[in-house]
Amino acid sequence: MSVIYPAIEPRNQEASEQTRQHVDQLTKPLGSLGRLEQLAIELAGMTGETMPVVTPPGVLVFAADHGVAREGVSAYPQEVTAQMVLNMVHGGAGVNVFARQIGAIQKIVDVGVAVEVEAPGVYNKRIRAGTGNMLKEAAMSADEATRSISVGLEMAEAIIGEGAKVLIVGEVGIGNTTASSAILSALTGADPEQIVGRGTGLDDAGWQRKKAVVREVLALHRPDATNPLDVLAKVGGLEIGAMAGAIIGAASRRVPVLLDGFIATVAALLAVRIEPLVADYLIAGHRSEEPGHEFVLQALGKEPLLSLKLRLGEGSGATLAFPIVEAATRMVREMATFASAGVSDR
Repeated sequence: MSVIYPAIEPRNQEASEQTRQHVDQLTKPLGSLGRLEQLAIELAGMTGETMPVVTPPGVLVFAADHGVAREGVSAYPQEVTAQMVLNMVHGGAGVNVFARQIGAIQKIVDVGVAVEVEAPGVYNKRIRAGTGNMLKEAAMSADEATRSISVGLEMAEAIIGEGAKVLIVGEVGIGNTTASSAILSALTGADPEQIVGRGTGLDDAGWQRKKAVVREVLALHRPDATNPLDVLAKVGGLEIGAMAGAIIGAASRRVPVLLDGFIATVAALLAVRIEPLVADYLIAGHRSEEPGHEFVLQALGKEPLLSLKLRLGEGSGATLAFPIVEAATRMVREMATFASAGVSDR
């Protein structure tokens, strides 16, 4: 199976410039709203609209398991993945709470949980029952990696079709910070010693074991940094591939992508390596506690909106950052200009 990627256009510079001129006429000193002004200008370029609208946002959470979890790289057992999916469809997870707060459209997608989760509200897009243990075999086949990206493209199209104006992608999957660390190391050459974090809360011994596993996985499979699909197949995750596909799909529809933490941002890097113009549509929601997150943000050239010491994942940090994105558009649409308010400009 091969993926036909949708065409992605660069940002609309004319829309950005018109919005910049409008922002400069608002009743405030030039530049006094700082990054909020730049964010509004970027959103105009992404959407092609001088008065961009970002509500409602859409939250897509992809769930999958990782065979490498059997190597003791997580503080939680693998069965937590399926349990958390059920918690999410019942609205009890952190991301559900914050998504409700911002009026988001929410979807949870099983793309490869080890035990099939049969519950109303779970989109069944299963490719396989978790990845292989990449310490012993490739995480998945090239065909399965391609299919995971296709699932993401399909689900992005679905949630945008329901009206989502900004996309937030999240994930649930025990072991996925290990896979994300391996992807990041493979794509950038980053030293696992510098980027591998404690994930769900490993003790010192578990943390050292996790770093050793990432080094061994990379030495075993030697993923090709010039071939993102090879990296995904050998050391990645089904939900990471799906997130990358969803990000590509959103960019192709001129829908901004508000990035969550380490795993989602690694998925974004993977998407950019597949389709470089995706970078034009990315907004970094926050900086997480995972050491690799700062590294991948720098690789993408993105400065996060928040830094709250989060490390939950699920899309939670991005949902918390969304009100800032909405504020940027409200500033453009609702603030008076000097002329309309009868205020002297100088």
